[in-house]
Amino acid sequence: MGEGGFAKLFQKRSFFRFAQKYQPLGSGEPEEETHEECELKIIEQEKEVTVLPPKDACKCHKEDLAKALNVDLQTGLPEFSVLQRRLKHGWNEFSVENTEPIWRKYLDQFKNPLILLLLASALVSVITKEYEDAVSITMAVLIVVTVAFIQEYRSEKSLEELNKLVPPECNCLREGKLQHLLARELVPGDIVYLSVGDRVPADLRLIEVTDLLVDESSFTGETEPCNKTDGVLLEAGDITTLSNIVFMGTLVRYGKGKGVVIGTGENSQFGEVFKMMQAEETPKTPLQKNMDRLGKQLTLFSFGIIGLIMLIGWLQGKHLLSMFTIGVSLAVAAIPEGLPIVVTVTLVLGVLRMAKKRVIVKKLPIVETLGCCNVICSDKTGTLTANEMTVTRLVTSDGFQAEVSGVGYSGEGDVCLLPSKEILKQFSNISVGKLVEAGCVVNNAIIRKNSVIGQPTEGALVALAMKMELADIKDIYVRKKEIPFSSEQKWMAVKCTLKNQDREDIYFMKGAFEEVIQYCTLYNSSGISLSLTPQQKAFYQQEEKRMGSSGLRVLALASGPELGKLTFLGLVGIIDPPRAGVREAVQVLSESGVSVKMVTGDALETAVAIGQNIGLCNGKLKAMSGEELDQLAEAELSSTVKNVSIFFRTSPKHKLKIIKALQRAGAVVSMTGDGVNDAVALKSADIGIAMGQAGTDVSKEAANMILVDDDFSTVMSAIEEGKGIFYNIKNFVRFQLSTSISALSLITLSTVLNLPNPLNAMQILWINIIMDGPPAQSLGVEPVDRDTIKQPPRCITDTILSKSLILKIFMSAIIIISGTLFVFWKENPKSGITPRTTTMTFTCFVFFDLFNALTCRSQTKLIFEIGFFRNRMFLYSVLGSFLGQLAVIYIPPLQKVFQTENLGVLDLLFLTGLASSVFIVSEFIKLCEKHCC
Repeated sequence: MGEGGFAKLFQKRSFFRFAQKYQPLGSGEPEEETHEECELKIIEQEKEVTVLPPKDACKCHKEDLAKALNVDLQTGLPEFSVLQRRLKHGWNEFSVENTEPIWRKYLDQFKNPLILLLLASALVSVITKEYEDAVSITMAVLIVVTVAFIQEYRSEKSLEELNKLVPPECNCLREGKLQHLLARELVPGDIVYLSVGDRVPADLRLIEVTDLLVDESSFTGETEPCNKTDGVLLEAGDITTLSNIVFMGTLVRYGKGKGVVIGTGENSQFGEVFKMMQAEETPKTPLQKNMDRLGKQLTLFSFGIIGLIMLIGWLQGKHLLSMFTIGVSLAVAAIPEGLPIVVTVTLVLGVLRMAKKRVIVKKLPIVETLGCCNVICSDKTGTLTANEMTVTRLVTSDGFQAEVSGVGYSGEGDVCLLPSKEILKQFSNISVGKLVEAGCVVNNAIIRKNSVIGQPTEGALVALAMKMELADIKDIYVRKKEIPFSSEQKWMAVKCTLKNQDREDIYFMKGAFEEVIQYCTLYNSSGISLSLTPQQKAFYQQEEKRMGSSGLRVLALASGPELGKLTFLGLVGIIDPPRAGVREAVQVLSESGVSVKMVTGDALETAVAIGQNIGLCNGKLKAMSGEELDQLAEAELSSTVKNVSIFFRTSPKHKLKIIKALQRAGAVVSMTGDGVNDAVALKSADIGIAMGQAGTDVSKEAANMILVDDDFSTVMSAIEEGKGIFYNIKNFVRFQLSTSISALSLITLSTVLNLPNPLNAMQILWINIIMDGPPAQSLGVEPVDRDTIKQPPRCITDTILSKSLILKIFMSAIIIISGTLFVFWKENPKSGITPRTTTMTFTCFVFFDLFNALTCRSQTKLIFEIGFFRNRMFLYSVLGSFLGQLAVIYIPPLQKVFQTENLGVLDLLFLTGLASSVFIVSEFIKLCEKHCC
């Protein structure tokens, strides 16, 4: 029986169980028809039930909601209705359509023009019976393709990972019973119960709440948990204002609630992010574009060689087919089959170096892309800031001011009195001590293992008490009563009495200044309560505004025997402060030409305060809200976003809009984030960077890079690495092309001019090993230059084969060809070529190669600036090649293979001096460029 058959069977059985309760005695055939009619009627009613958008559901009264979703709010849905709705709306999960099989993804790797060119050269090698060449080229291609495939296949989990954030279980009311179900079983209309610590299993319209606080930071970027209600909203703004709706994947921090499911799976707010991620394509990296371009350039170069040789052969009256064969063989030799391997090895080593710096890179080419990055769009909460509310400022009722150091909930840090910088502990200053004591007592948070259980704001007050060594002061009181915080009254109070003492009760209150001050008639002055004057109130109000304008969340604290006769104790300023090292990182990035922009769901004041604190745009900030973004046309947006440094009150759609606008303006954009609301932007950015500790699974899987320690400053190291990798690839290309052009030119000239070949087949093979082997490969692992970070970002239109690089390649090639031909002419007796002639010519070419490799270590810096011993792998490979060459010249068995003979010491010194000319000329040009440019 198929899946549909099972569903129908369950529907029948569930319905009849449901309908038997109402079956009259003595029923016969007519009632069976009634059952069928009743069943059809219920099925039709269920078909009409649709998901409710949050902005519609928030304006519905409970009765209208029950009617729209066809549910009894007291008993929940019957099983029959659940089955019908599941058929229509599906399971409460996300389905990833993986239509492309693995083998096709593997074959897609072969679409790279350079890979296709190498495969074509392997085929030509088979046709011309050069089987060794064919095997080596094919192996090189397979290694490169397999490494790239494994990296990319591992990173294609971003959509599947969304399921991990959907909670596996929930408490649901069905048929009058509270059941413990898997979250995937929920359907629109189900009644769900929420309590502290629960992840919300679907989008719910709340119908009952008790002090419910929900952490929506992964959606909105707001640090503070949102206070939820069950009342009807008259107007529906953006999702941050829907106080009677809770969204799938958010976390219950405090209180409890009950709600009706209005959206499941892809029809939830979470599902909107999922659909946006499905629609987004990961852009090609600049290196991939460069390699494509280089492949096309080398293809044209190859066809040029074939055409030139065929033309010369035709002019000389030679057989065209033989000339074509020679031309193709030379073109195949010209293609640097070692290039894809060097690129892959260089990138892998870059990835490994980044791993040591606690940065995980998921896609190889991304490392190099960082070198082109000129804009970083960073989420504020949890990325630029620690997502740990921290008290930073205190103002007591009698005018004392103190600043607080240390971030988060570890209790590390000090409270320093201003301006004396005296460190305060316990009640060394009575006014500060009483203020901190009140914050600790009127508090329900617990700090355990450096993390807060409860509200982050209350956690900040407990951490403050820990810094003052007053964390245990709460234990000397017995709590008799609590008046919980609500959004209407904007304050919380507790009624306490001292343990083992028959003293009168004392109230402690905390909340918004304008509310708390109404309950105060006195103010504290060094432990003595004095009458509160209008002047004092005005002073406190001025201080509260000043603290608020600097982005602090301000709490007022008071204590006293009665709620109407409290003593005002002072103000506490709380903020989610910047992470350590962020300010320095922003400064270095700005100096190197990388613009840092903050994108947050937070309010303007908080965003600007953090922006100024971390030195965005050297304090010259321009801010734009999500609403303003919506009003701008596409063309206008692209020109405007470049000059904006802070985007506030933004949604996932706004973040995507910002990135697309910057990319249209020609920027290479990196996006850092940690929440569900960042996932779409992370995927569409050129480089998506997620936080390893604070980041959600979705953001980690959507990103290309993960900062394991959530340290924003490691982005600097990554950018430095990216710039260095591109330079190393250019160094390798310069060396390999100058060597291959020299070798080709020697063979081409001898073929065209009907001269004897200066090098035999085995000698050419040895040169090829040096050209593609250790000396060449070691150029790819040159350590990143210390001044690299100061270089401006590389323009994405810059090609690997730039004009200056081509000139340097041809300059080196001309010197090598001229020197080698000079030796060949000098050592060529009239009687014909001898072993000494080929040995001198062969050794000269190899020595030229090694000196050429030495100067190719840097395009701009002299060898004395970068240091001889910095790249040890290069030293070992050059030394190995030199010893290998000596072995080829002096060991008798190898002399027979390579047709060489012994050379004298003076011969070697002469060849060394001649070959060093390529190094001396290159270094002299670098020196001229340095002083003239």
